[in-house]
Amino acid sequence: MRRERRTSSTIATHHSGVMSDDAVADQIFAIGSEIRYVAFGTGQNVVLRERPRLIDASSNESDRYEELLVNPTLLLLARQRGDIDCGGLRYLVVAYGNFWQLVIPTDHASHVSVSVESDADPFAAASRVVAVMREHMEREPAD
Repeated sequence: MRRERRTSSTIATHHSGVMSDDAVADQIFAIGSEIRYVAFGTGQNVVLRERPRLIDASSNESDRYEELLVNPTLLLLARQRGDIDCGGLRYLVVAYGNFWQLVIPTDHASHVSVSVESDADPFAAASRVVAVMREHMEREPAD
């Protein structure tokens, strides 16, 4: 039996690398009050936006290191495994004690990370975030 090999399903970012458009973050926050923070990361560049007055918020410094070190590493490992024979990687869901973390790969070795309240459905949130990102990319002008 022959299997077709699929690679990771990534969402394209615009040519400058980090998808940091405030409009995208605003649309992700508009999903609902369950969205705690949105981060865009490419290499050493990280852009973070946090909802005001969060309860049990992580420190900004630990969030930055998560975007610089943890999430790119998790994506690398899961993407490599997914590309072997699992049909690629759509996104990761991490269940921390105080919140869910969605990590969505984009192209250019980039990612979008969205923190979601622990009592929310992370899979529904992930579907909505991916839809927002795809909609935004369809509106991006081509180079």
